[in-house]
Amino acid sequence: MAASVTRAQALAYRMAAQGLHREHKHARDLDVLALGVQDTRGSAQLALAARLPEPPEPTEDLALLWSVRGAPHLHRRRDLTTLARHLWPRDEKDAFARLGSERKPLKAAGISSLDAFRAASTALRDAVPAPMPRGEVSAAVTRLLPPAYSYDCRTCQSHHIYGSLFQTIGLFAGLRHDLTGPALLLRPLEDRPPIPDTSAGATPLILDYLRLHGPATRAEAAAYLGTSQSALAPVWPTDLAEVTLDGAQTWLPADALPQLRTPPKTQVVRLLPPLDPYLQARDRERLVPDAARRKEIWKIIGNPGALLVNGELAGTWRPKSTAKRLELTVTAFEPLTKSQQQALQREAELVATVRGLPEVRLIHA
Repeated sequence: MAASVTRAQALAYRMAAQGLHREHKHARDLDVLALGVQDTRGSAQLALAARLPEPPEPTEDLALLWSVRGAPHLHRRRDLTTLARHLWPRDEKDAFARLGSERKPLKAAGISSLDAFRAASTALRDAVPAPMPRGEVSAAVTRLLPPAYSYDCRTCQSHHIYGSLFQTIGLFAGLRHDLTGPALLLRPLEDRPPIPDTSAGATPLILDYLRLHGPATRAEAAAYLGTSQSALAPVWPTDLAEVTLDGAQTWLPADALPQLRTPPKTQVVRLLPPLDPYLQARDRERLVPDAARRKEIWKIIGNPGALLVNGELAGTWRPKSTAKRLELTVTAFEPLTKSQQQALQREAELVATVRGLPEVRLIHA
């Protein structure tokens, strides 16, 4: 018989599962790194800070690279070889589901999607023997591949590899991002994992998604991994608990069911950056039932950060910095209590520290 839980229980469970109670001391121990922490302009460091008792220190344990859905994610280095094997497409159906605009020209040229993954991964690995700017890497890999892999780009007035394919194979090519200079460099990973011969199956990744973002549906897990439900069907985990969440059929790892039923109820206020793991769940309607508020948090371009209060996404925030001060404008959907405002001030100071600024001015819009 399926367990039955409320939305409030699910949100409280996710906060705990994703480490937002700050129970871990080191970034490398955070469970969200099982799937990686997506990054844009340094947002991954803010996501780590929202989960640690002290601002994260620079560490060689982590690496930033293109991985899940071709998006830049921060990962534990020790996980990369295993991650590549589980993320590699299982078959032609899975590979085809992960591609974008390049599907049609590849098919017209008689190139299977799975063959395209291998050829492009090999070419990208060969194209980058040393640190190189992204533009130079794109040009180099384009020269190594047949014409079906590239297109005429009006924006940069050149012919280059499809961007979605280029980024989707970043992990398999063994490249990480180097942001120490003014421009992005792509650098060969130290002890880079080999290009997988076959897939080890996405079952562990599905379990990680359900553990961090559950209870969740099959469709939500597939959307997160950038593939189709039918492609995931053969590797769908068997040791799951069926959960009725506000009337919907969802799934959770069976060993996580006790925590879902009685999640911690600690008062939590956090400033989550854009693309924070908590915002990555594919059930946005459940996270934020109000459509107008959803549009404020998830925009087509230029997402703000999100104010998290006890599991609820309770507002947005945007930063503006000068040489010495961070101005952080918070727009709360509902009035905050005095204690919540005090907690918010501490979180704003943390954001300033992570950004390397000595002062912060909190503005309530």
